[in-house]
Amino acid sequence: MTIDLNKLSTEQRNPHTAEIDSVSTLEMMRLINQEDQRVALAVADVLPQIAAAVDLIAAQFKQGGRLFYIGAGTSGRLGILDASECPPTYGVDFGLVVGLIAGGDGAIRKAVEGAEDSLELGANDLKAHHFNAQDVLVGLAASGRTPYVIGGLDYAKRLGAHTIAVACTPDSAIGRIAEIAIEPLPGAEVVTGSTRMKAGTAQKLVLNMLSTGAMIKMGKVYGNLMVDVQPSNQKLIERCKRIVCEATGVDRSQAEALLEITQYDVKLAILIEKTGLDAEQAAALLQQADGYLQKAMDQM
Repeated sequence: MTIDLNKLSTEQRNPHTAEIDSVSTLEMMRLINQEDQRVALAVADVLPQIAAAVDLIAAQFKQGGRLFYIGAGTSGRLGILDASECPPTYGVDFGLVVGLIAGGDGAIRKAVEGAEDSLELGANDLKAHHFNAQDVLVGLAASGRTPYVIGGLDYAKRLGAHTIAVACTPDSAIGRIAEIAIEPLPGAEVVTGSTRMKAGTAQKLVLNMLSTGAMIKMGKVYGNLMVDVQPSNQKLIERCKRIVCEATGVDRSQAEALLEITQYDVKLAILIEKTGLDAEQAAALLQQADGYLQKAMDQM
């Protein structure tokens, strides 16, 4: 099958960087930086679609659904990166947000040639994870036409699952399949066709919003503090202490004492300090509030 790259905005030549190979290193960096500045503005143009996607994902989480990202190459790696950060940051199970890449886990480090050209592989990878109608699938493809992603989206639609597409070309093939199409248009790449750059940055910004927005709506954030952070290393243990101090006004030693009582459950430690309840009473109140810290305090 012949692919007409001329029709893809991600494959156009950028007139602003046409002589980037003959300028000074500093000017080269300026050109790249100037092009990067266009990315955030492109994402701003699709904020309504991103917000709709966040509401959809949060609604499915509350019904027991999961979030899947599916992509090839850079897009697939970005999905896996976003998925892997959710458990330590927000205390969710590793299976709640899943990243799939054409060619499997080996393709995270080394490209698996031809894997992205298979419609069947996209569907098969979802089947292997028991993807179902309660789940949400986000298809990621800078070009908007990757067969692996199209195959996954088609399979998800047949199951009746919600689908979202993130592409960097208008009226993309994956956007036409999906329920919600998010299509930021950052323009031609610094190096023609190198979509790991501006398109990749745009996708990363969108993924940040999707997962962060959904987690906020799930009560994983109090103010702007990640109150379900998991103390899985020394840095995160220290972050737990700082969060308790910030949220309650106690000093470090008091924060440590509260965290010891709660086995480093930051949300519970804050609720105890804020309400004066003992650990058992606070835990029960938090459970009644479905894990929402502010809701629990409002019930007092």
